[in-house]
Amino acid sequence: MPLVVGRGRSIKAVEQSQNADNLLVVVTQRVLTTGDPQIEDLHKVGTLCKVEGSTPTEQGSRQIIVTGIGRYRVMEYNLSPGGYLEARGEIVSDVYSTYEVRNQALFYNLKELAREVIELLPGATEPLIKLIDRVEDPGYLCNVCAAYLSLSLSEKQELLEMVQINERIEKLLNAMRKERETLQMQREIRDKMSERLNKAQREALLREQLRTIRSELGEEPGEGIADELELKLQEAGLPEEALKHSGEELRRLRALPPISAEYHVLRTYLEWLAALPWNKKTESPIDLQRARRILDEDHYGLEEVKKRILQFLAVAKLKNDIRGPILCLLGPPGVGKTSLGQSIARAMGRKFIRTSLGGVRDEAEIRGHRRTYVGSMPGRIIQSIKRAGTRNPLMLLDEIDKLRADFHGDPSSAMLEVLDPEQNRNFTDHYIDLAFDLSDVFFITTANVVDTIPPPLRDRMEIIEVSSYTSYEKLQIAKKYLIPKQLSEHGLRNNQVILPDETLCKVISHYTREAGVRDLQRKIAALFRATAEKVVEWQDKSGSTLTDGRAIDLGPGQLQEFLGPEKYFPEKAERIMKPGIAPGVAWTPQGGDILYIEATVMPSGKGNLILTGQLGEVMKESAQIALSVTRAMMSRSMMAMVLRKSYDLSQYDIHIHVPAGAIPKDGPSAGITILCAIVSLFLTKSIFSNLAMTGELTLRGAVLPVGGIKEKVLAAHRAGLNHIILPKRNESDLIYIPKEVRDQIHFTLVDNVEEVLTYVFGTDAFSAQAAA
Repeated sequence: MPLVVGRGRSIKAVEQSQNADNLLVVVTQRVLTTGDPQIEDLHKVGTLCKVEGSTPTEQGSRQIIVTGIGRYRVMEYNLSPGGYLEARGEIVSDVYSTYEVRNQALFYNLKELAREVIELLPGATEPLIKLIDRVEDPGYLCNVCAAYLSLSLSEKQELLEMVQINERIEKLLNAMRKERETLQMQREIRDKMSERLNKAQREALLREQLRTIRSELGEEPGEGIADELELKLQEAGLPEEALKHSGEELRRLRALPPISAEYHVLRTYLEWLAALPWNKKTESPIDLQRARRILDEDHYGLEEVKKRILQFLAVAKLKNDIRGPILCLLGPPGVGKTSLGQSIARAMGRKFIRTSLGGVRDEAEIRGHRRTYVGSMPGRIIQSIKRAGTRNPLMLLDEIDKLRADFHGDPSSAMLEVLDPEQNRNFTDHYIDLAFDLSDVFFITTANVVDTIPPPLRDRMEIIEVSSYTSYEKLQIAKKYLIPKQLSEHGLRNNQVILPDETLCKVISHYTREAGVRDLQRKIAALFRATAEKVVEWQDKSGSTLTDGRAIDLGPGQLQEFLGPEKYFPEKAERIMKPGIAPGVAWTPQGGDILYIEATVMPSGKGNLILTGQLGEVMKESAQIALSVTRAMMSRSMMAMVLRKSYDLSQYDIHIHVPAGAIPKDGPSAGITILCAIVSLFLTKSIFSNLAMTGELTLRGAVLPVGGIKEKVLAAHRAGLNHIILPKRNESDLIYIPKEVRDQIHFTLVDNVEEVLTYVFGTDAFSAQAAA
């Protein structure tokens, strides 16, 4: 009997058996799920075997051939120094009954039942029957019968442990009777299935003959479905290679009977080939003035984005070719990336098709499944081309930053072929298995975060940032786009509701806090639902519709009734600043946000720095740098002179916390904020409440530039802050901030930590000159 040995100590035991006359004791586990069984997990009765041959496998295991010698009872297991198990015990012989008549009766009964069971087994069983007839030893016959029975491991172990022959035969007889009934039922099922299969084959043959007769009589023109597919393929305008391949597949289809499973697979494949727009194109002359008008009609603001899109279209018109960098619209949710793609498609006169890539993990989602699989189908790219009905649509690949790789493959690698202009001329889908030209498709991608886009894929795209909206921009978007849309969706007319600007401003500032306008749209929808309810109640009561004089006025005072309590407050509780609190601004995928960094000092400590608030490694390092800079300044400046009491930092523990503690945070832009929180704590001096700051800090006290300036400034503006400290090297980023926001905020540009502390705490006690 062959056995595969995989565990390390079992392999060592096999190797050691060469030194013990090739003898091996084979036992089973008490619980099969135990991965590495201990001695107490092994049965005490097994089989003494002789190893006839041993062959190593590629997987590192070993395949052995063993011959059973006898039943073996283990008295003691020992773990040898070599790491394998040794068994000490004895061979257990069979025990025969002295009642010869009963012995013979049980023996012949077992033989007869064994013949019946063997005859019911499928395949050639004559050698087995001859073997059974020659056996005269009841113990050997028991072993042969047990080997061919479908018994559980526990039942086989129980048979192995039975030394009394008659008891073993009686247990085998019960098991073999059940086996006989099961085999009889299986034979009946096979016979019925064979009858049905023969019937189906006869029907298929008759149908084929009937089709041939009808064709000879002229009652059926052509070959029905095959002829229809051939006509569609000719009209589809397939390239030469695809036409040749489809002709071969069509000939195979004609040769197959319609009842065949492969017939339906081939038919579906040919229908896909015929449905693809191999040579259908949409005429799309580029009119720059029309494109500018459409972009202005559909979107408010976003001037830099519109400018870049118009430049791209101008180059495409001059070259008469759209091949070039793939545009990637990058920005937080709700700022209009998808609708921008729709507007570009309308401006170019192309069909728009959107394909979502968020959460795609299987490479076959992009390249398609091979036709060998059941239920196989083309990938999302080819499916989108078919839905568009043209070979040159504008295809928006949404959320390309959320592609994920796992054991199914890497979808981002498949996207390289799709987006690379040098490769997508011959894009091959696994299902279609033919080259399809994607070079005329205008691809636009969207993403929330650029860091999660794989570098090779990011290299093929030009990033266009679609940043957050200001409060003024949100107000204009609501008046020009959101309110008319929601009025239509809720069945209201302009003369039935009055929504003043004061109400919209309060909704923007007190009920939403976002980079885009999705939540604002939901709040406007909630107001109009409440309005629709009042309109219907009025109509049911009066039997007439509302007139202009009776329009429902949604003033600011009614917001709490319709939207509930205010959720956000420009003057937050944290504005009651205390020593040890510093306000910072941070970039998030949803736009900018305000972070209040808190610090406290604990006496009787050991100079430890405690950090909480789900901080990443970069922020932890920023905190360490900020504390080191503070210590250095206390030793080399006059900072110690302005402290209310002398601090020996080696005797104090400092705890820094960044709410909210359940939200992960990371990034290099909190350095000066953490420093100000520590200094504020030591000086017992509060930072004024309308200030925010951002900047990366170095050990030598320099303030380095950071990213996301526009989102951070807009977040501070939304929160009502009008003083912001920025690194001096970020001065050039201020041109991207809307003028109405720049006019309301005072920017302080700094180069080093002395400038930061001098501005925040109103003293020059931190400068080196003051120390001198």
